[in-house]
Amino acid sequence: MKLCVLGGGGVRAPFLAKSISINAKIANIDEVVFMDNNEIKLNIFGALSKKIAATIDSSIKFSYTSDAAIALKDADIIITAMRVGEDECRVFDERTCLNFGVLGQETTGAGGFAMAMRSISALRQYLAIADKISHKGYFIFNFTNPAGLVTQTLRDLGYDNAYGICDGPSGFIKQLQELYEVGPNDFSIKCYGLNHLSYFKDMSVKGQDVQMDFINNDELYNNSNMRVFSKDLLNITGNSLLNEYLHYYYYEEQCIKNILDAPETRGELIARVNREMLKKLNGIDIEKDFDKAFAIYIHYYLIRENSYGNIENHEKRIEHKNEKTFEQFINEEDVGGYAGVAINFIKSYVSGTPVEMVLSIPNNGALEFLKDKDIVEITCHITKNKCESVKIKGIPYMQQQMISRMKEYERTASRALRTNSRDDAIKALMLNPLVSSYSIASKLVDAFIEKYKIYTGEWK
Repeated sequence: MKLCVLGGGGVRAPFLAKSISINAKIANIDEVVFMDNNEIKLNIFGALSKKIAATIDSSIKFSYTSDAAIALKDADIIITAMRVGEDECRVFDERTCLNFGVLGQETTGAGGFAMAMRSISALRQYLAIADKISHKGYFIFNFTNPAGLVTQTLRDLGYDNAYGICDGPSGFIKQLQELYEVGPNDFSIKCYGLNHLSYFKDMSVKGQDVQMDFINNDELYNNSNMRVFSKDLLNITGNSLLNEYLHYYYYEEQCIKNILDAPETRGELIARVNREMLKKLNGIDIEKDFDKAFAIYIHYYLIRENSYGNIENHEKRIEHKNEKTFEQFINEEDVGGYAGVAINFIKSYVSGTPVEMVLSIPNNGALEFLKDKDIVEITCHITKNKCESVKIKGIPYMQQQMISRMKEYERTASRALRTNSRDDAIKALMLNPLVSSYSIASKLVDAFIEKYKIYTGEWK
């Protein structure tokens, strides 16, 4: 099978190439194409990725291109990992939102809506090509942020082959397993909610319920993503564990203050680090001087990774990642990431080997207070030609209200993105608890429409 990555010139591309190459055979993938329309970045990160893929499995036909038709021709799997507008637009979104006193984070709130405006427009163009030249029944695994809203919009556009993937839940679950010193076979937990707004309950170890034991264990708040929350908050919100992105909702004013007090926003930090990285890598012949290029790449990549969340919550990452040689990079355990989620799905869906994982898929009765076609982030059972969400019972009313309100935001935002309706865009941001205000929502929408007409066309 052929796998195509739209957005294959991103900084995370070499890690994506590693994960795909390690796992390709289990999903019968023999051809991989990374596609990006930024040829400068593609020629750097694509070349690094190609060397990584060849080192791990030289039998895989790996290439990179800026030609969408070449990339999508006969594709069976399409992973979307696009950043339309790149760093400059992320910086604009964050600062514009902060100027109106609201969070500009790129997946939640108004910043997420702005990114979706750019992303949906581009995805519609690429998938129109895929419909003509990719293999019938191709899969879409969407990692383009905001992943939940983008996946919802793709499904609303008729792409029933679209699944949302995020490595956040799987990474958090792995942290919990390590805290209890157990493997996946002895550990169970249910995830439910929306992408970047999900909760975790019914945790068990070797069949024993350990949910409250964990919640009352101080190690949970020291050595996992739960470090940004208080025990009292968990008790108030229903004794479920929390996706770390819920910090933006439950500590909103602290996040805004921390960002405004910092010398730069997250987007500005990323833009600066990326500029420095590309300046160092520019002009290096990656094939002839690969080790030098990789050393530069991993140095700057880890600056990004180790600073994740520091600005917003003033907390260091649980795992500080150290620089490594290329050999160490190749030999260290692959944590999978979003590529691992996609490939494990394909393996089970095609072979019938059962697996449980967290995906963004249609609700279909899993959360009884939402509509069947609502995209939810939830624990799923995958078997041959079947992907089913797990029904979750006993969700506290407070969580239901948070999820329901954000889902109505996503429904309305999807309609706005599909029809270029200014009124629906304003209504969507008014529904989002990180904006709410009509006066702010209308000004933000007008600013985004004016800035992103080049991507979206005119709005009405």
